[in-house]
Amino acid sequence: QVQLVESGGGLVQAGGSLRLSCAASGPIFSRYAMAWFRQAPGKEREFVAGINWSGSITKHADSVKGRFTISRDNAKNTVNLQMNSLQSEDTAVYYCAGRRTLVVVTTEWECDDWGQGTQVTVSS
Repeated sequence: QVQLVESGGGLVQAGGSLRLSCAASGPIFSRYAMAWFRQAPGKEREFVAGINWSGSITKHADSVKGRFTISRDNAKNTVNLQMNSLQSEDTAVYYCAGRRTLVVVTTEWECDDWGQGTQVTVSS
């Protein structure tokens, strides 16, 4: 099990950028697939991006492809989400999540460990 703490959220104007980070505790982070999810007010939580244990495979939701990029640094126990060209529809609480598996995770039920979330607000 790993403990996950997100950071980097905030208020940004439409068209701007933010970089979210998720710091993980524990020595086995490198064996975890990691993902970012988000939940907008009144909506269900949805998958944003996922990355496998080594960083060699990534998946992004269609709604963020070309704008968001997930990456990880196993030496620093961190996973990041670079968000560019932000839109008001990206406003949500963003969650970091993970599972000890070799494959990329893309659904909530696959994830065993979750962070508390970080708020991203995009003003139009």
